Amino acid sequence: MKKTLIKNGRIITMNEKREIIQGDILMEKDRIKEVAPQIEIEDARIIDAEGKVVIPGLIQTHIHLTQTLYRGQADDLELLDWLKERIWPLEGAHSYESNYISAKLGIAELIKGGTTAIIDMGTVHHTNAIFEAIDESGFRGIAGKCMMDYGKGVPKTLMEDTKTSIEESLRLLKKWHGRSNNRIQYAFAPRFVISCTEELLLRVKDLSREHGVMIHTHASENRGEIKILQKDRGMRNISYLHYLGLTGKNLILAHCIWLEDEEMKILAETETGIAHCPNSNLKLASGIAKIPELLEMGATVSLAADGAPCNNNLDAFQEMRSAALIQKARLLSPTAMPAKKVFEMATIGGAKVMGMEKELGSIEVGKKADLVIVNLDKLHSCPKQEVDVISQLVYSTGAADVETTIIDGKVVMENRRLTTLNEQEILRDANKMIHQQLLRGNIKKA
Repeated sequence: MKKTLIKNGRIITMNEKREIIQGDILMEKDRIKEVAPQIEIEDARIIDAEGKVVIPGLIQTHIHLTQTLYRGQADDLELLDWLKERIWPLEGAHSYESNYISAKLGIAELIKGGTTAIIDMGTVHHTNAIFEAIDESGFRGIAGKCMMDYGKGVPKTLMEDTKTSIEESLRLLKKWHGRSNNRIQYAFAPRFVISCTEELLLRVKDLSREHGVMIHTHASENRGEIKILQKDRGMRNISYLHYLGLTGKNLILAHCIWLEDEEMKILAETETGIAHCPNSNLKLASGIAKIPELLEMGATVSLAADGAPCNNNLDAFQEMRSAALIQKARLLSPTAMPAKKVFEMATIGGAKVMGMEKELGSIEVGKKADLVIVNLDKLHSCPKQEVDVISQLVYSTGAADVETTIIDGKVVMENRRLTTLNEQEILRDANKMIHQQLLRGNIKKA
């Protein structure tokens, strides 16, 4: 049986008209074949969504699956201290096995929270393990090996030479880009400018265009980072990346908090993708990005949780809520960031940043069958009648309200039970592995 029919759901289409309809969705293989008030078919598997809401799979455009294992190991630190004292030594301690376990832990959490696609940045070594976990779980991801060939404070376990970094990235690209029905794609992932030589950045620019893949990096997250860059390269982040010719639709920049007006203009005019990570930015005290202003200028903005050690969860619903609330407080305006705009960022906005808006981000005929069924019949979201459903999803809903997750037409979670991953095995392995990793990284317990 290759057809699946979701019946009787309240469908948040996120199509051009932003229609919300009561009805059915027919999926065939990996695609949405029909959306209608009522679909009758005999040879399909039926999923009853009576009283439930069906939404496009949520998209997070900046994740570190490699860090999920280190949740709770780097709390209450400023970004550069957080990296140098805890995260970089821990990432450098990764083995293939520990990176694989970390990735599976993150993917399981993401699926259970209704996230169906991510853009991921691995660490310097053992990135193949992350791709293996994505592939085996049926998850959708654009991912890449972290590239670091420069900078002070980088441990020897992460520092690499430019040639090796590029060669390993190309090897992974050749092996994984377009695999599993294009569910897996590659992106070059220089960590951030201050950990990369100009030679590496220019080579990445050329290779990304040659191979038609994305570039995923961090930019303007922290004032200290910008000071280092200005001293080292004589320019601010966005201006420098633009000077090198990296800005454009194939570039994804995480954070973009400390921007000058001219930098904001560059991002909007070049259609560079922005991954807004509100809870990570709050926890690391990095600042609050000027998202309403960027959107007003026409910038392409999406949402993400970042990594588990700086959040400390991967719940897209929490990111939506925070993304709305922090702007209301920053601008002292309840309309500064409406729920509908935030939900767009988590769906069709994420698809645009991935370069996949023709495939993902809305429930429309011909698009990929990445769908999520949410139960709003809970105390914290009741009453569910006579209220705006988008507002409910943004302000009242959490990861635990997701009942079913479908990726590429395959049910990867049903009735809160993962179907492609063994949850108990993942919990056991992660809890066992963390002690070993702290010892390998010569890190004291948090």
